[in-house]
Amino acid sequence: ALFINSAILIVAAATFHFSGNQQVADLEHAYQLLSPVLGVGAASTIFAFALLASGQSSTLTATLAGQIVMEGFLHIRLPQWLRRLATRLIAIVPALMAIVFFGEQSAGELLVLSQVILSLQLPFAVIPLVMFTSDRRLMGEFVNPPWLKVLAQAVATVIVGLNIWLLVQTFVK
Repeated sequence: ALFINSAILIVAAATFHFSGNQQVADLEHAYQLLSPVLGVGAASTIFAFALLASGQSSTLTATLAGQIVMEGFLHIRLPQWLRRLATRLIAIVPALMAIVFFGEQSAGELLVLSQVILSLQLPFAVIPLVMFTSDRRLMGEFVNPPWLKVLAQAVATVIVGLNIWLLVQTFVK
């Protein structure tokens, strides 16, 4: 997901800079700015393909992570088709409901809100990950070396600090 999202960002930034447009407010505005540079048909196709690739990458990651958690920790084995269907339904049903209730115009705001929520959930994944991979009893010879433990703890601390800062900036005015 990192590489796909980075590629989208780099291509969009280069395209907007080349065309002299540097004020992009939302996704629809981005599409409209791409059209004169890439052509209406090409812009919509490239933009749609990039968003589709990003979405597929995200759902693939979630599906694989869910499989590892369910099989490794919970000892629940589901057929792959059922796991994929459940993961996609869990993702698409709330998205469709949000679009129906809030309208197409607020899709950009909902995307930003979803990213904020994901950032707030990130410490709940990162902190246990650092703890588990730093535990010699669990990891054996694959335990994190001391320098990586320090780096991982520093990254986790920065993530938690940024989330606290976000919450303070949002709710304390």
